Amino acid sequence: MKKSSFIEGTLIATLAIVFVKILGMLYVIPFYATIGVEGAALYAYAYNIYIIFLDISSAGLPIAISKVINEFNTLGKLDAKVRAYRLGKQLISFISVVVFCLLFLFAPSVSKIILGDLTGGSTIEQVSFVIRCVSFALLVIPYLSVSKGYLQGHNIINVSSISQVIEQVVRIIFILGGSYLALNIFHLSLTTAIGIAVFGACAGGLAATFYIVAKIRKNKKQLHLVSDLPKDDISNKAILKKIVIYAVPFIIIDVAVSIYNFIDMVFILRTLDYLGFDALTAEYITTSITTWGGKIMMIVSSVAMGMSVSLIPNIVEAYTLKKWNIVNHKLNKALQIILFVCLPMVLGLCLLSKPVWSIFYGYNEFGSYIFSIYIFVSIFFNLYTITSSTLHSLNKFKAVYFTSILGFFLNALLDIPLMILFHHLGLDAFIGACVATIIGYTSSIILALVLLRKDHKLSYRSVFELLFKILIPLTLMIVVVCILKVIIPIHYTSRISCILYVGIISLVGAFVYLFTSYKMGILESVFGKSYLNKIIKKLTFGKISLS
Repeated sequence: MKKSSFIEGTLIATLAIVFVKILGMLYVIPFYATIGVEGAALYAYAYNIYIIFLDISSAGLPIAISKVINEFNTLGKLDAKVRAYRLGKQLISFISVVVFCLLFLFAPSVSKIILGDLTGGSTIEQVSFVIRCVSFALLVIPYLSVSKGYLQGHNIINVSSISQVIEQVVRIIFILGGSYLALNIFHLSLTTAIGIAVFGACAGGLAATFYIVAKIRKNKKQLHLVSDLPKDDISNKAILKKIVIYAVPFIIIDVAVSIYNFIDMVFILRTLDYLGFDALTAEYITTSITTWGGKIMMIVSSVAMGMSVSLIPNIVEAYTLKKWNIVNHKLNKALQIILFVCLPMVLGLCLLSKPVWSIFYGYNEFGSYIFSIYIFVSIFFNLYTITSSTLHSLNKFKAVYFTSILGFFLNALLDIPLMILFHHLGLDAFIGACVATIIGYTSSIILALVLLRKDHKLSYRSVFELLFKILIPLTLMIVVVCILKVIIPIHYTSRISCILYVGIISLVGAFVYLFTSYKMGILESVFGKSYLNKIIKKLTFGKISLS
């Protein structure tokens, strides 16, 4: 199995995650058409609560394992590295069973928390059933995540990336096939169909687990999973303590992100009910923000997810060797890539929100409007992910706790007041929830960067320089997209028309942005001349290269 450099690992992980997210975006087109608005709300309730419990059971361990493995590997502690992996699997097996039992048994109570006194939409019984169906995935996904973490700790990114693709493909087949057969062939209830669909998470996890376990067994020697390793002087207790210490901050971060979404879901639902919206409208607005708009938004967020997979072991290695100049370089490079890649994506999706929404969920003026505003949250989520990952990698756990809790507290505190304020100002109430989320993320980001600068003298000058430079290609892209929107005809009720419309404008807009950036030297500055040349050669089959 091949190890990956920072940029290469970032590219592999990001491409895999982007591909997975594209599949996750595309499947919702037939799925949403099959289950309708009522089924979509039911699916959203189950999926959002599942993510929180999944984060509790496993979110911290894969990255913690990756960090521990990389640290021991750098120090040559091979026996301790292997024991850390085995202890991690034992720990995650215990935690996943406990969390599964809690979610399965207390599903009615969780459903009551979500719905409150809302009537006329989904019932507590329906939500409880689908939550119990998705809870079985908690027995599989955590174990899979630890195995991924072991490989990522060796900077082996491609295997874990392929397993993500396998997991998503099997899950989507289960979701689409199961819901279609349940409703159209066996004529079962909508609730049963959604229950089968959410069980797809478990099926996908099993398929990916079989693949990654087979790969690990095939490469035992390379991964040092052999019995004749020289013993290290590190006890199992010390290793387990290190795993837990590393894992807890990650769990807090990921749970905080999920709770951002859950808090929005509950508070938006309750506040809209308080403001006099009917149940179906309230559910549509809520799930458009917390689930269905989020699915499209994940194509942007996947950039940070892919980057963190490669960023963490690289920063851990530099930190272990006390090479602060490398730490500063990696963080700045990560922030630069986030801004360079994600800003045009967000602005493009905002400008093309109507046709994009129509492609996935059918034409809906209000749904596309919600999405055009909520998409900006993804930029702040990405920056939050990178800064938090850096704090983790540098063992700044108190900073992780403080920044995360501050952001969560501000989001929760401002959600309802801002929604009511925007409503009384004659604006849409949901905008208040979006603003509250952005404020929460922003406070965490700024505080994290300030602490890193104060404690380790890190500088972000290159990030601000890049931000200033890309204003020119961004502006040109926006102008071109706006002109094309006027020139090119479109029928929002036709998916084919919307796909062609979005495809043409996106390609032209991306070309203008990248070509301008290349001419200004921004592309070379962000990705490096050698790696940029390598990408261009591959894309042109060796016919074009940089001078």
